[in-house]
Parts: sequence; structure tokens; C-alpha cells
Amino acid sequence: MAYFRAFWNSPVGPKTSHFWGPVANFRFVVAGAADMNKPPEMISANMTSVMCIYSVLYMRFAWMVRPRNYLLLACHASNETVQLSQFYRWANANGYLSRKKDEAASR
Repeated sequence: MAYFRAFWNSPVGPKTSHFWGPVANFRFVVAGAADMNKPPEMISANMTSVMCIYSVLYMRFAWMVRPRNYLLLACHASNETVQLSQFYRWANANGYLSRKKDEAASR
């Protein structure tokens, strides 16, 4: 019970935006993971790259803010992983990755 009370009253507990902001941001991760089943032709390279940059910037923010927000850091690290996977799928589907292999093989 003391652990729960300490968590409840902590500076990053459920009574603060340090908790609810990352919880809400996990929707990006869930949406990106759900899009893994969609065809890669539907992936927007512009939006995926923006989401990658966004997640990297906010990972740094989560690390630098006081008190350090590990939940926000985990949220954006997860989103970065999902978005990089989507970007890889897009690049592979559009031939950017196979072109590199073809150029290397022709040398």
C-alpha cells in the first residue's frame, strides 16, 4: 500500500501530466503497429519521417526534463521503432533498398 501511495503522489504519478501525456501518446505506437498490416503503398514517407524526427526530439526532452520522465521516453522509443519499421517497409517497397544491392553487385 505504501508503494501505491508513493506512486500516486510522485511528481510523475497519475495525478500529473507527466503520466497522462505519455499514456495518451502511446496511441501513436498502437496506430503505427496497426498499420503494419496495411500495404506499404499506403505509407507516407513524409509523415513517417516527421514522426521519426518528432519521436527523437521528444525522447531527448523526456530525458532532460526534471523529474526525468521514463514513461515518455519509453513511449517515444517505441514510436521511433514502429516508425523506422514503417519507413523500412516504404523504402523496400519503392525499390530504394534493392537499388543499393544492385549497385553494389554491379561494381
